[in-house]
Amino acid sequence: MGKKKSSANEAEQPTTLLTDFDIHLFRSGRHFKLYEKLGAHITEFNGKKGTYFAVWAPNARAVSVIGNFNGWNHESHKLNPRWDESGIWEGFFTDIQRGEIYKYGIHSNTGAILEKADPFATFAETPPKTASIVWTTDYPWKDGVWMNERKKQAGKAKPYSVYEVHFGSWRRKVEDGNRSLSYGEMAQELVQYVKEAGFTHVEFLPVMEHPFFGSWGYQLTGYYAPSSRYGSPEEFMYLVDCLHREDIGVILDWVPSHFPGDAHGLFQFDGTHLYEHADPRKGFHPDWSSYIFNYGRNEVRSFLISNALYWLDRFHIDGLRVDAVASMLYLDYSRKAGEWIPNQYGGNENLEAIQFLKEFNETVYGTFPDVITIAEESTAWPGVSKPTYLGGLGFGQKWMMGWMHDTLSYFKKDPIYRRYHQNEITFSIVYAFTENFMLPLSHDEVVHGKGSILGRMPGDEWRKFANLRLLYGYMFTHPGTKLLFMGGEFGQSAEWNHDRSLDWHLLDHAPHRGVFEWIKTLNALYKSEPSLYTYPFDGRGFEWIDYADRENSVIIYQRKAEAKEETLVIVCNFTPEPRHHYRVGVPYRGTWKEILNSDNQAFGGSGVHNPGVLHTSPVKYHSNDYSFTMTLAPLSVSVLKLHEEVAEFEIQ
Repeated sequence: MGKKKSSANEAEQPTTLLTDFDIHLFRSGRHFKLYEKLGAHITEFNGKKGTYFAVWAPNARAVSVIGNFNGWNHESHKLNPRWDESGIWEGFFTDIQRGEIYKYGIHSNTGAILEKADPFATFAETPPKTASIVWTTDYPWKDGVWMNERKKQAGKAKPYSVYEVHFGSWRRKVEDGNRSLSYGEMAQELVQYVKEAGFTHVEFLPVMEHPFFGSWGYQLTGYYAPSSRYGSPEEFMYLVDCLHREDIGVILDWVPSHFPGDAHGLFQFDGTHLYEHADPRKGFHPDWSSYIFNYGRNEVRSFLISNALYWLDRFHIDGLRVDAVASMLYLDYSRKAGEWIPNQYGGNENLEAIQFLKEFNETVYGTFPDVITIAEESTAWPGVSKPTYLGGLGFGQKWMMGWMHDTLSYFKKDPIYRRYHQNEITFSIVYAFTENFMLPLSHDEVVHGKGSILGRMPGDEWRKFANLRLLYGYMFTHPGTKLLFMGGEFGQSAEWNHDRSLDWHLLDHAPHRGVFEWIKTLNALYKSEPSLYTYPFDGRGFEWIDYADRENSVIIYQRKAEAKEETLVIVCNFTPEPRHHYRVGVPYRGTWKEILNSDNQAFGGSGVHNPGVLHTSPVKYHSNDYSFTMTLAPLSVSVLKLHEEVAEFEIQ
């Protein structure tokens, strides 16, 4: 590409933020801070203030910046192609300032004339408008205590109780046209609610700009821009800041697996298949009618990994949950024979995507060792959450999809039949420590006709709520970290609808309020008992006492930490029949106390419990030297602890 002469409004050289080293890194796929170089940047050259633009469009014949400032014409603000064959076009204009809307006018060597949003735009028009906005963010962060503590705690075991939120439907202003809350309003309402509920983290479904609200954010066009539906980038920063100041972490859903074919987006960005594969057998996703990134292209990897670091760097995000990892790993994902191309060895593994995921995790943890990456991966791919130096993909955690499916399948069954399905509720422990698992009851489980979690529970109203409390008690005492989709914490009755608010009025009804109080109590227990989080991914933190009482549908297990005094014994009764004088073998002699019972009347239960203390006797039972008898409340989970340690957490 030759260097062109500049018109009055064209870029003048030298006006570039890109060094030769930047170009080298970009072309080799190793530039992971591209957001500092590409896109629109308000800056100063030779004493003149203006906006510098840089965009990658290697197959363009001409590129210009268009907007209201020039009547959207393609001639007055032309960019210059760089002389280094990087495919980057750049320019500096003194008449374009902060707040201007713009796109790139791209004349492709294919003959196409396109108008594209900036892939690196940090702010965008509110959909259905599609232009980018020249923007700078200068937010005065006040979360220093959180960020310093995050560094100190890096690598240490800690609770992860994650509240998954869809921004646009958590709560709506019905009196104001049924609109979603803004970032600022969420900073007031969501923060205090999550603090009261006791969750340690919030996970937002994708907040990046997306044209179709019904995609829930999973069809992105603005990878670097928080959605303007809810406010400005600074206002989103304020929300993150407020969460941090209340000791609540923030995890973002991140979607490097696919992108939509909207005309203003990444698809055929310069008139050619730039970000995606040209062959639809590799580049088109049949499930979502979207396009798959070309992970073998160096510049694409730089774009994506830079994007991950951007959210961690500029927005102080504490973790990224990576969507649809399975669809990235397999070339034949959702494809029939003949609809996919094998790799060079004849297999179905996407070798380029595998390398990308490893590089993503290495870069994230190498730059921010105090954050977390979490994979939504639904197959038995080995080593998803193992370090790359041990042959793994390098994620910090992985969603335990098998636990989710087996557990919900078990709970849907009438208790009279559960004796025949004991293996469904116990099988997860067979593989619980093969990965760093997070237990998810996510948004995917309350859509597409599945109904709500509460709606899956069998029986009359009392039994439904008792089952739900039992489910959550089992979940919070099972090895692994936790995730619960919004509404589940109070027993949302209806299936989730992204166009409606959650049914907050349900909290005025005792059974729903009881579920919320139960979740608050479980979160408090989880955070206060080291045995529940010290070894979440390690067999040292779990031991069966009895998994084989199929006749009574009862399971009993221990959760353990360093000290024996921290041991908890958990007893689950999956039937509505109370069981009196039920003998439980325990590992230590002494007096035990029931510190928590889901049948407590405060949670909507019937009040069957074990008052006082339980004295062990030297009766060998369940392969232990000591045992006691207790009452199992109907459809309940009981948590027991050595009496001398009970003072720090006790619910009667």
